[in-house]
Amino acid sequence: MWPIERGLARLYEEREVRGNDRLLRAIYHHLAPLHDPVVAVALPLCGSGRETELRRRAIARMALGELGPDPVRILEVGIGSGSNVGWIRDHLPAGVRFELWGVDLAEGMIRLCERRWSEPFLRLAMADAHALPFPDGFFDRVVHIGATNNYRDPERALAEMGRVARAGTPVVVVDERLDPGARNSLYHRAMFRLVTFYDWAPRAPASLVPRDAVEVRDEQIARFFYCLTFRMPAGGPSSVIRAAGPFEAT
Repeated sequence: MWPIERGLARLYEEREVRGNDRLLRAIYHHLAPLHDPVVAVALPLCGSGRETELRRRAIARMALGELGPDPVRILEVGIGSGSNVGWIRDHLPAGVRFELWGVDLAEGMIRLCERRWSEPFLRLAMADAHALPFPDGFFDRVVHIGATNNYRDPERALAEMGRVARAGTPVVVVDERLDPGARNSLYHRAMFRLVTFYDWAPRAPASLVPRDAVEVRDEQIARFFYCLTFRMPAGGPSSVIRAAGPFEAT
């Protein structure tokens, strides 16, 4: 059903990649080697603290310590170079068997992740956040860090994340928003505009989460970043009988 090119499954329809998605895919593909060094340097300069602290706060919202019994499945939408893989692995209960599925539209970023991590639990593929190629309620945790604001249709992407999440599990979304409660100097405002050139009004899309979502929580976890979490209720679109065996791209 899906093409596999150079060992990487492409689980999306090219005709559906439009607007900002096409532009940002090209940027992240061609500039992939620069991504991690730039992030590591830019976050402290922007006044958002160290990268490790931001990721620690984001991963904490996933409540990974509550997972079990195994096996469990976790999805990272927009996995990029795999900066969160180690954090997710290390915050799981000891001995829990798990699969971490990572999808991204930028092949350059996925290839970086492949080189960075060679782990049997990691499954990588190219896919579109607006049409995730997985069954309803397939994952025990869903996380996305860093691209929601530039999606062409963030409401649809959030609906997809909620759809593939098991009922009751937290869906965690992190992206840029200038802290409205902080004293932001001209320097902070200028730096924020520099890193969010693709969006004139970066904000947490709390109003766009699925209508039946519960426990919707919008937090500011750093000067430049929000964390939006929600859960899908039992009986909703995500409440289905899960597949008995592992889902594999063929």
